[in-house]
This record gives sequence, C-alpha cells and structure tokens, in this order.
Amino acid sequence: MERVAVMLAGRAGSRLAHALAAKVSRSTLLRLIRRLRYPETSTPRVLGIDDFALRKGRNYGTILLDIETHQPVDLLPDRTTATVARWLAERSGVEVICRYRSTAYAEAERLGAPDAVHIADRWHIWSNLAGAVEKTVVQHRALLREPQDTTTAAAAEALEGLDLDLAPAGPRTTGRLSDRVRDQHETVHALLEQGMAMREIGRRLGLARNTVRRYAHAASTGELLVGRWTGRASILDPHKPYLHQRWAEGCTVARRLFEEVRERGYPGGENVVKVYVAKLRADFPPTPPRKAPSVRDVTSWLTRHPDRLTDDQAQQLKAILARCPALDRAAHHVRSFAELMNDRQGKHLDERITQVQADDLPALHTFITGLDQDLDAVVAGLSLRYSSGAVEVQNNKIKMLKRQMFGRANFDLLRKRVLLTARSRS
Repeated sequence: MERVAVMLAGRAGSRLAHALAAKVSRSTLLRLIRRLRYPETSTPRVLGIDDFALRKGRNYGTILLDIETHQPVDLLPDRTTATVARWLAERSGVEVICRYRSTAYAEAERLGAPDAVHIADRWHIWSNLAGAVEKTVVQHRALLREPQDTTTAAAAEALEGLDLDLAPAGPRTTGRLSDRVRDQHETVHALLEQGMAMREIGRRLGLARNTVRRYAHAASTGELLVGRWTGRASILDPHKPYLHQRWAEGCTVARRLFEEVRERGYPGGENVVKVYVAKLRADFPPTPPRKAPSVRDVTSWLTRHPDRLTDDQAQQLKAILARCPALDRAAHHVRSFAELMNDRQGKHLDERITQVQADDLPALHTFITGLDQDLDAVVAGLSLRYSSGAVEVQNNKIKMLKRQMFGRANFDLLRKRVLLTARSRS
C-alpha cells in the first residue's frame, strides 16, 4: 500500500487498491505517505537548481537535483535568496552549480557556496539571444515583405499591351436575325448575278439602297453580323492599362475596379467593367498573393540551424537579409555565437562581445549587457559539459505529480512524493 500511495497518491491509489481487492481509503494512503521517512541523500558534487510553480503566477518553490545521477536532492518551499543560501551553507562538497540566470539564485550561491563554479544554462542563454533577435526583427518588420511579389511582376508583364475585345468572339449562327440576314444576303447576290440593278433589288426586297450595297460588298454573312464591331473603340479603352495594373496587384473584384475607374473619369456603366473583368479572369486567373513572413517566422529562421530550413524558407530568408543589412549583421552574430556554443569555446566570448558592441544593434547590446552581469557563469556554461537539462526534466515530472493530486496537496506531501517517487523508479 505504501508503494501504491507513493506512485498514485490518494484517489487513484484507492481505486487501484479496490481493483486488487484491498479496500483502503484515499485518506489512509495519504497518511501512509506522510509516515514514510525521507530517503537518505548525500551532497552532490554537481548540483542543479531551478524553480517550479506551486501555484503558477503566485507561489514558487525550488528544486535541487544531482546532475550526475539525475536524482532530486531536496525541494524548498520558496525561491528566495535566504532560503537557498541557507541550504547551501549547511552542506559542503558542492563543486559545480548549474542554474538559469536568475539574480536571486546567483546571489544565494555566492553566499552559500562561494567556492563552487557557477554554470549558466546554455538553453536559457540561447533563449535570451533569440529574444534579442526578435526585437531586432520587430524594428525592421517593414522590410519583411517583398517590395514587388514575383507573381505580381509576372502578371503585369503578361498583361502589358493586352487589349481584350468586348465584342462576341465570332458571328452568330442562330436566331431570327441571323437567318434573315443570311437569306437576304443570298437573294441579293443571286439577283446581282442575273444582272439586276441595286435600286431595282431594293424595291423588290423592300430594302434601302445602302443596305443592298452593304450586302453586295460583303463576301460572307459573318462580315455582316460582326463587321459592326471591327475597329470600334470602347469607352473603357483609356482605363484598360489601369485595370491591368490593378489586376496584376491582386485586385480582382469587378465592383471595386468599377468604382476606381469611375473616380478616374470613366463615364460608362458597371456592366462593361464586369464583362471585361470576366474576360481577364478567364484568360489570366488570379493567383493569391504570397503571405509575408511574420516576425516569429524570421526569428525562428535566424536562430535555427541552416540545414533545418526548407528551400523556400532559405530563399525567403536570403531575400530578407539582402533587403535589410541590419538583419544580415544580426544573422552573422547569431551564427558566430552558435558556433561558439556548439564547440564549447567560451574562452572566445570576449571577442564576440566586442564584435557586437561595435555594431549598431541596440537589442543585441542589451543582450550583451546581461551577459556581462553574469559573465563567469556564462563562460563556464559555454565551456563545460554540464547543463540544466536534467532539472527541466524533473520539473516536468513535478507538474505531472501536481496534476495527479489535483493541485490540492500541501507542500510536505508533494516534497515527499517527489523524493520517494524518484527513488522508487531508480
């Protein structure tokens, strides 16, 4: 029952006990946990320190972990400098302390373990750098969008010099008018072949002399049906270049285009514009404009390994860096810092700091100022193999235990479960 209580706590442990035909209440299981002794722990040589939320946004505690064995050593009820310094002062033998860059923990470790080597966690250092890069991207966000999208340029080139005819594509072959014109055209030509004069043909057929002349000069019926459109100018002609430009820019709504050309002096109706826009849509289907990358996207591309970028992301980033020299310089500093971190060359940090300070990048200057305030720990973090990764793992396990207890357990019960659960699993 003690093992069930440690692993599952009250309600879940009680349900499992009932399934095993060992009826026990949740309160009994909690009393069994509190009655257990704390496991014996020795002072670790490499200690990891981090905070965890007892009640997020309000109350926080401190977890202390043996980095070499990945076993929790103790939980403290708060994260104040005095509490952590007192715990360190009561124990000797801590040689290395891994922590994130909290001023409270830094001061506590200087007071409680002045001889220990402090290591600032690399992940938090890189996170701070990413925050500075994001601020730099925000300052130049106007240059993230391409000045002229390649799709728009191609569409504008294709529409250059275009003049779509608003007339029907060919002669009408059906309908009463078409049949009548065809019959009259054949009759006129038949009478002309018989030698009859145009005036006489007009009187016999009841047609005007000019109509007979037009039939006589037309070689086919198609010329009579569509000839009236040939060479005829449209009131929309002066505004077609503007319509082509707006179409290439992505404006494809006929109503909006009609309102725009009307403001530019177009005297006609909306239907003419609708017909022309329909022809543009049929011959040049609009393509959706390419979405500009967000600040978060560009920040991620700048702080990610180049091999992990897709071809499209790499091309977009290359174009952005070509348009914005400030971001290009920031990318250079990020790559230099990444090489220093991956190769554990903390001894060259001073050179990187000098290079950044010589550049006009305010956000990165703020990042460098923060490094200077904890320089020894940062250099150690970029040089030694230790990190706070194991502490973050244990922090996630604490969150799991808190959810299992519905967030209602006291600190003493949580502390005992964290220490006993880790020992049981090992």
